[in-house]
Amino acid sequence: MNIKQYLDSTYLKTASQAGISEEENTVVVKNAIAEAIKEQFKLIMIRPEYVALAKEMILKADSTLLVGTVIDFPQGTSSLETKIKEANEAIENGADDLDFVCNYEAFKNGDISLVKEEVLIGTQIGLAKNKTVKWIIEVAALTDKEIIQLSALIKNVIISHFKEDDYASVFVKSSTGFYKTENNLPNGATIPSIIMMLENASPLPVKAAGGVRSYEDAVEMIRLGVKRIGTSAAKTIADGKNTSNQY
Repeated sequence: MNIKQYLDSTYLKTASQAGISEEENTVVVKNAIAEAIKEQFKLIMIRPEYVALAKEMILKADSTLLVGTVIDFPQGTSSLETKIKEANEAIENGADDLDFVCNYEAFKNGDISLVKEEVLIGTQIGLAKNKTVKWIIEVAALTDKEIIQLSALIKNVIISHFKEDDYASVFVKSSTGFYKTENNLPNGATIPSIIMMLENASPLPVKAAGGVRSYEDAVEMIRLGVKRIGTSAAKTIADGKNTSNQY
């Protein structure tokens, strides 16, 4: 198993979140991109403002590394118009993967039509440009029943409106890694949440983000059936070590 081809090496902190200057944060991003190129990970996942920089570095290195970015991150509560604008800008800048934060708050409040519309339109925008689209459902904010229902909702929108050949390019993803939980509960992927997603999102692939902190964790997720793993400690995991990183 080439575990590196499952790993989306991730750095999504703003400068203020990292407690450093914008210039220092850009250096961190550049180092993350360079490491992902060197280690031959599947993808580098960064904020939208760094996508063009990543594409430039990848082109210069003659690398096959993919670039992913986040849309309406991390809350997911912006309007559909905002999501569309961010997605189109990311595509123009060269992003390969678009990881939308699903409006899970609207879902929890019963506004099912809003969620269906954003999943449909967002996916159409991505697939029309041959991009991979992922829908982040934020498992830590959901009950087990809601994880099951939202995974199934996304699946049903896709299978109702797209061809079978498209399914592999539309993921259901567990987490942003930025959700604040109470009592230090997990804010990312857990084995139970991933099993529920796999059972209810199929035939769509699943990405486990957050909570994967060792090579053994990653292997277990892959054996369960996940196709991608998002982590800010991709090299540590690939090297067979453990990480204390939350994402």
